[in-house]
Amino acid sequence: MKNQTIITEFILMGLSSDPQLQFFLFFVFLIIYATTLIGNIVIILVIRSEPTLHTPMFFLLSHLALVDICYSSVTVPKMLENLITKQKTISLVGCLTQIFFFIHFACAEVYLLTAMAYDRYVAICDPLHYSAIMNKQMCRQLVGGAWIMGSLDALVNTLPLMDLNFCGFNTISHYTCELPAVLSLSCSENFTNYILILASSSIFGFTPFLLTLVSYIYILATILKTQSAKGRSKAFSTCSSHLIVVCLFYLSVFSRHMKPSSKTPSDLDRVISIQYLILTPMLNPVIYSLKNKEIKTSIWKSFGKM
Repeated sequence: MKNQTIITEFILMGLSSDPQLQFFLFFVFLIIYATTLIGNIVIILVIRSEPTLHTPMFFLLSHLALVDICYSSVTVPKMLENLITKQKTISLVGCLTQIFFFIHFACAEVYLLTAMAYDRYVAICDPLHYSAIMNKQMCRQLVGGAWIMGSLDALVNTLPLMDLNFCGFNTISHYTCELPAVLSLSCSENFTNYILILASSSIFGFTPFLLTLVSYIYILATILKTQSAKGRSKAFSTCSSHLIVVCLFYLSVFSRHMKPSSKTPSDLDRVISIQYLILTPMLNPVIYSLKNKEIKTSIWKSFGKM
């Protein structure tokens, strides 16, 4: 180890080494990122400015939009920079910072989606007590809990990285600093880090997924018990947009991670990760705008005032 050079920066391989394709990808992802920012900012501003949207569901949605802005901004700007520059590097500190905030916002998103599932569960399964249960204090606690859990997950996985040494090979076969790929470059003993990834995935990832799944099992059972077709349609419409968002997010994450592990991400891994890293934050406001009448009406109303 004494003869090995200590790494102070990493090289991100990105999606392609073809200069022409990189130029094309830059404009594609720039448009996607701009759409993500504009769409989510519009959702936040409309919810804040429209009194009829000052409800628990839209309060949670506004925080989901904020998380999506932050979540996308952690990786996309650096990826855009690397697509148009020859020096595709990121410092060790920058890489660890990116890992921290990526885990933080990803975990916060998972818990916000779980909170929104609980909100729909109460609204459909216990509508008479909805106002009492989903009060302002409960909403703040759910949102605060999501941000706190994100911070804990990020700290658990990032702090141990500070004690690792990186030497020798410094190329990451990805467009972002992915935790397993970075760990594979360490020349220190990192078995504990992999154990922490497994433990944190179970606590901060699988647990909220189970809670969301249980919520929708109860929601589905309640909808099926509803006698009138109109009642079933109305109940389903209140959670359809959230269900689509949840399915998009979890399907892409599971297709990426619930398969034989590999220290080096494949081309398929990178393509799949585009779904939950880049496309999902853009699609969320689109889905809610198209599937939710209140949001759609408020957006047109806001533009009409301009």
